[in-house]
Amino acid sequence: MDSLITAAGQALAAGDPLGALKRVALREDAPALALRGIAMAQLGDFPRAKALLRRAARAFGPAEAVARARCVVAEAEVALASRDLAWPAKALDAARAALEAHGDRVNAAHARYLEVRRLLLIGRLDEAEARLARLDPSPLPPALRAAHELGVAALAVRRLQAQAARAALARAAEAARRAGIPALSAEVAAAAQALAAPAARRVGGGGERSLRLDEVEALLASDGLVVDGCRHLVRDAQMEVSLARRPVLFALARALGEAWPGDVSRDLLVALAFGGKAADESHRARLRVEAGRLRTLLRPLASVSATRRGFALTPRRAPQVVVLARPVEERHAAVLACLEDGEAWSSSALALALDASQRTVQRALDELAAQGKAQAVGRGRALRWMRPPAPGLATTLLLPTALPGG
Repeated sequence: MDSLITAAGQALAAGDPLGALKRVALREDAPALALRGIAMAQLGDFPRAKALLRRAARAFGPAEAVARARCVVAEAEVALASRDLAWPAKALDAARAALEAHGDRVNAAHARYLEVRRLLLIGRLDEAEARLARLDPSPLPPALRAAHELGVAALAVRRLQAQAARAALARAAEAARRAGIPALSAEVAAAAQALAAPAARRVGGGGERSLRLDEVEALLASDGLVVDGCRHLVRDAQMEVSLARRPVLFALARALGEAWPGDVSRDLLVALAFGGKAADESHRARLRVEAGRLRTLLRPLASVSATRRGFALTPRRAPQVVVLARPVEERHAAVLACLEDGEAWSSSALALALDASQRTVQRALDELAAQGKAQAVGRGRALRWMRPPAPGLATTLLLPTALPGG
């Protein structure tokens, strides 16, 4: 490998894509194409990065299996960064196997971390946890150790384990500091900031209060009956009942939970559960049916009893009822939550992450775009969705230094 390729690789490893491009921007050989692709990915031009990496993979000969596998891993990382979650996972698995067979353990570990990050994004937490448990980060370079700890922290957050997440982020910050890559340190800092932000709200009893993740964890570990509006389930210290696929029943459970120890009128329950419709005899009959279904599902946890005005919820074992809600509640809040990570998502990736149909997600995106809460970037198959930038800020003001040649 010549000196320019070596220098460009070192620049990329240090998080300096412009320095790498200065050395290989005009070259068309396979190693230079691969390095240019990685540089463009670090600069955020994902379509160009993907095209360059594919050209590099084709340019490497049949005898250069390791180089071709590295290109596949880099392309998988670009797909993950651009939220192309439908990118073929089998290709990444084959590349990882090839790297392990040829003794490239560092890049093979990187491929495994990409697999873990994808599993976390689509909510397959058990698989992600199993793969993380099989990885030993001790022999890895600092950058990959930081990636490992970021994965551990992300899993802990999804498991509502605040202390474990905080400890993993501290280890990630130390590894990122030793790696000396500013972008990696910024990613860790952003994750720590998100961990300190409100994760949910406690509502009911005439008021509400924002909760951090550790407070949510403590609430769920308490002996109260929790109506969880973040995951659409009802639970106490012994068991839980999921209502994620029963939106009408969850709407009833939440209304009853917020009113505890009082009851809720039939007219209000009809409006909340059936889309604000005025209560007539047919709606009251439907309400009785749905209340009966809710009573059956929640029987181990609580009773749902009829009152003169409407219905009331009474826990069987728990001393109190607590309602947990998302930090911000509005229509299509789940889609907005995904877009809050600052990445550009395809509608298919959002559908995969939210376990919803692509048509449902597309309708939500169109409504959010009409309200100015989401914007489309690109066209055709390259179309992506993201949150619009803050108004009144020129994007050049966000650059840390002046552009070259300015």
